Amino acid sequence: MVHFGNEWDVLLADELQKPYYQELRRFLAAEYRQGPVHPDQHDIFNALRYTTYSAVRVVILGQDPYHGPGQAHGLSFSVRAGVPPPPSLQNIYKETETDLGIRQPRDFGELTCWTRQGVMLLNTVLTVREGQAGSHHDRGWERFTDHVIEMLDLREDPIVFLLWGTPAGRKAALIRNPKHLILRAPHPSPLSAHRGFFGCRHFSQTNAFLTAHGFDPIDWQVRPV
Repeated sequence: MVHFGNEWDVLLADELQKPYYQELRRFLAAEYRQGPVHPDQHDIFNALRYTTYSAVRVVILGQDPYHGPGQAHGLSFSVRAGVPPPPSLQNIYKETETDLGIRQPRDFGELTCWTRQGVMLLNTVLTVREGQAGSHHDRGWERFTDHVIEMLDLREDPIVFLLWGTPAGRKAALIRNPKHLILRAPHPSPLSAHRGFFGCRHFSQTNAFLTAHGFDPIDWQVRPV
C-alpha cells in the first residue's frame, strides 16, 4: 500500500483502488523484478511526499524521470546530492541566472530546497526503464498525474503551473480554475531548450504572480537543506 504521510493519503485513497492503478502496480512489479527501473521504488512518490496538498504554491511539471543510473529520485529535474546536474537541469540553472541573476552551484542538483517552499516537482510519468526514455508511457501514470493536477485545480489559493515540454503542456486542459496561472515552455532538454525555454522567464513571472496575491516569492537559489 502506498503511503504518502500527509494529506495525499486521504485525497488519493480512492484513486489507488481503481482498476487502472492496480494494473499499473502489476506492470511495475514485473518491471522492477526485471530491472533496472528508475527511481528506486521507495522514491516513486517523493513529489507528493515532499510537498503536501495544502502547501503547494508552484507545480513544475516535466515528462518522465531521468533514465540514467543514480539520477532520478522522485522529484522532476532533481538529482541527489553527489550526482552531477544533468543537461536539462543545467539549462534550468542557466535560465534562473538569465532571469534572476542567480548563480547556481555547478556540482549540486538536489532541488529539495524548492519543495520546502511549496514547489511540487512532478513528472507526468513517474517511472522509466534505465536507458529507455518514455518506456513507461501509456501504462497508467498519465491518468494518475491527471488526477493529481485535477485535485490541485480545486484549490482555492492560486497556484502557478509551469508546464515544460509537450506531455506537460497537455495537462493545461485540466486546469480550469481562473485563479491559477499556467506558464508553458518547451522542455529544458538540450534538444528543445533553444526553442523557447531559454528566455521564458518563468521564475520571475512566478514570483511576480505570488507576490501580487500576497504570498512570499520562491527563493530559487539551490542549496543543501
